[in-house]
Amino acid sequence: MNTTMPTWQKAFLAVVVLALLAVPWAPQVVYPVFVMKLMCMALFACAYSLLLGFGGMMSFGHAAFFGGAAYMTGLAAKHWGLPPELALLFGTATAALLGAVFGALAIHRQGIYLAMITLALAQMVYFIFLQLPFTGAEDGLQQIPRGTLFGFIDLRSDFALYHLVLLLTLAGLWLIHRVVRSPFGHVVVAIREHEPRARSLGYPVERYKLTLFVLSAALSGLAGSLKALVFQLAALSDVHWHLSGDVVLMALLGGMHTVFGPAIGAALVVGLQYYLDAFGGWVTVVTGLIFMVCVLAFRSGIAGAVAALRTRPRTGP
Repeated sequence: MNTTMPTWQKAFLAVVVLALLAVPWAPQVVYPVFVMKLMCMALFACAYSLLLGFGGMMSFGHAAFFGGAAYMTGLAAKHWGLPPELALLFGTATAALLGAVFGALAIHRQGIYLAMITLALAQMVYFIFLQLPFTGAEDGLQQIPRGTLFGFIDLRSDFALYHLVLLLTLAGLWLIHRVVRSPFGHVVVAIREHEPRARSLGYPVERYKLTLFVLSAALSGLAGSLKALVFQLAALSDVHWHLSGDVVLMALLGGMHTVFGPAIGAALVVGLQYYLDAFGGWVTVVTGLIFMVCVLAFRSGIAGAVAALRTRPRTGP
């Protein structure tokens, strides 16, 4: 596996980062809160792709980590009065712990059986949050305080919160990139390609798979915790299985075998939901049509198709 990033990818990422840094200075062009949501979902999609694209494990329960962390962050910030840095840490740690439980129960199965186990566990989490007294049931956990970061950065300002979300999103994406390019990531891909061979070489397959599951859950939880602070709300839609389906769609559209491709899929899905919201249910129809076109035209996703086009050997004089 090539551990270096092509120059064109570095240039593209640099342009994207510069554009994101410019967003708070031009709120009349792009709404910063919308971009914060987009970044949270991009981190969520890339964290999920770490499990599906590189680990080969299909999960239909990742909304449990995303939404569970959102609720736990809200609980810590609103009811326990913890500062935002500790609330974010608590939400992320809860998602990691939940991921360890899910993983321990699911990694011994493969394919549709693993997916169904994660879906069943996620539905249990959904009904737990529906019944817990602090969650607000169908109304959700509202008015989550943003608080003051490290005692002096007031996150009630969208400007300050935007830069926190940007920093943590970039840190999460960098971590995913490092994991994929590390020896650990190479072993995970080897397990995905031929698990019996990896086992015969002496690798503790279950340990690698469980570690990857926990890491994916923790990063998904970080995304959910950030979204809870951005909107000051944790809702049942954050733990619903529909969100698990959406993140699968994001990963497939962007390119699940690429590190940052799912972020493109997240931007596409979230952008359609935002700009076509006035059309109501037609958003689902349009998203479905785009998904079919991408599956038929770009079997490896948008980012995968671009990468293949860039590496295709040129012919001619």
